[in-house]
Amino acid sequence: MTMLTIRFTRFEKDSDEVYGAPWITAELTECYRISLNRKTVAKRMRMMGIEGISPRVFVPVTTIQSKRKSSLPDLVERMFDTGQLNRVRMSDITYLRTSEGWLYLCAVHDGHSRRVLGWAMDSVQDTSLVKRALRMAHTLPRRGC
Repeated sequence: MTMLTIRFTRFEKDSDEVYGAPWITAELTECYRISLNRKTVAKRMRMMGIEGISPRVFVPVTTIQSKRKSSLPDLVERMFDTGQLNRVRMSDITYLRTSEGWLYLCAVHDGHSRRVLGWAMDSVQDTSLVKRALRMAHTLPRRGC
């Protein structure tokens, strides 16, 4: 066994088989002053059958499908900017990572000016989120003609 193989095996055991190539590369450089490319370390790990565990990235569900098929008409025919204020309004929901977890943000925009007319945030994505954003957009004083 080479010295690198022994160190790789030790890293694997010390980490409960969690550490991957980026971490092992950093440890080799910091602790042992051995400078190796991350890809070289990954290749050696593959040859030895060592595999790190990556945390799964959580991506919140942003579209909740309805059980029934709905065929709602496209009233604006994808023409969101009609050249006039307050003619077309659209909404969008996005999610934001915070220190306390995920927050959903619903914003209502004017199609022409793209100005945010109303918004709402919540930790749950449901119809009340959209209703609150629409209510804010509706009660906001209108500008323009």
